[in-house]
Amino acid sequence: MDDSAAAPGPNLDVQPSTKAGIRILTVRGALDLSTAPVLSAAIADSLHDPYTAIVVDLSELEFLASAGMTVLLEGHGAAGDVGKELGVVADGPGTSRPITMMGVDQVVPLYASLDAALTDLR
Repeated sequence: MDDSAAAPGPNLDVQPSTKAGIRILTVRGALDLSTAPVLSAAIADSLHDPYTAIVVDLSELEFLASAGMTVLLEGHGAAGDVGKELGVVADGPGTSRPITMMGVDQVVPLYASLDAALTDLR
């Protein structure tokens, strides 16, 4: 996936970028059953590229449904299968709270900021 190309979906935008060999997927909008495939595809595309890790940045996400958390869990598993790490940046009540309430943070590393994720995943 080209750094300048966004993967738009209904009410969801996934903007890829790269920093220090780590793929960053900045997610904006609503991540629910209808938009989860957009993020799933972006993660899958990143697995085939030479990145050491993938960070899914949910800092600008407005809504996170269980389907979105399923994508994060599946993405984490798929990343591990190819020797990569996947972490999630979520600090707001609409993102970090459901992630911790559902126990997703017990499987997928959760970070309060992008800098913290980049530092830990290097």
